[in-house]
Amino acid sequence: MTSTFFVTGTNTEVGKTYITAALLEAARLRGLQTAAVKPVASGCESTPEGLRNSDALTLMDAMTQDLDYQQVNPVALEPAVAPHIAAMEAGKRLDPSRLVGICRGVMSGKPDLVLIEGAGGWRVPLAPRMFLSDLPKELELPVILVVNMELGCINHALLTAEAIHRDGLPLAGWVANFARGPMEDMPRAEQNLMTLNALLPAPCLGVVPHDEQGDYRNGAAHLDLTPLLPASREN
Repeated sequence: MTSTFFVTGTNTEVGKTYITAALLEAARLRGLQTAAVKPVASGCESTPEGLRNSDALTLMDAMTQDLDYQQVNPVALEPAVAPHIAAMEAGKRLDPSRLVGICRGVMSGKPDLVLIEGAGGWRVPLAPRMFLSDLPKELELPVILVVNMELGCINHALLTAEAIHRDGLPLAGWVANFARGPMEDMPRAEQNLMTLNALLPAPCLGVVPHDEQGDYRNGAAHLDLTPLLPASREN
């Protein structure tokens, strides 16, 4: 049975891709087959093969299944701005129902674990009255929240968890990620972690230290997939 999760963050640039890839690597080390989707990505580079996004390429490197780029990143936008603005400038219409179909196609390949990585935070617009959060709502997916450990992270994390709950989805777990600097650079880091553990309604999957190399394989060692997997796959 395929386990699928939607990965979101407390904001943009919080290390969602690093953590998503690290989760995929941790699953691979358990012998699991994995796949991932980055449905919408802005900030793509022009290549002879078309627009390519570095985050999507990282996910392709981390997953075990061999998928075409268009399956992993069906909507690639060049400007590094909010997706709905980039799409408007490119004359494109972002259709959540099409993205749902692509995600279901990847899930139907029956890998053990599928991770669908969002863009920015939870409530990212795609079109008037349409949001990227409509995708996990339609697919009824549990959510993994990446919390960037910095001043204000408690407020950002709790508000995001509340929005996920209001949308009728379970928070499956959260990851504390020191994306922007070492733990010792954050005042009262331990106290912030204790508060998040006490207030977020889901298990912490790991505390991931700052990684100057930016190699997701380093992050995998700090993650525990046990709360995400069926009991039959825990060993």
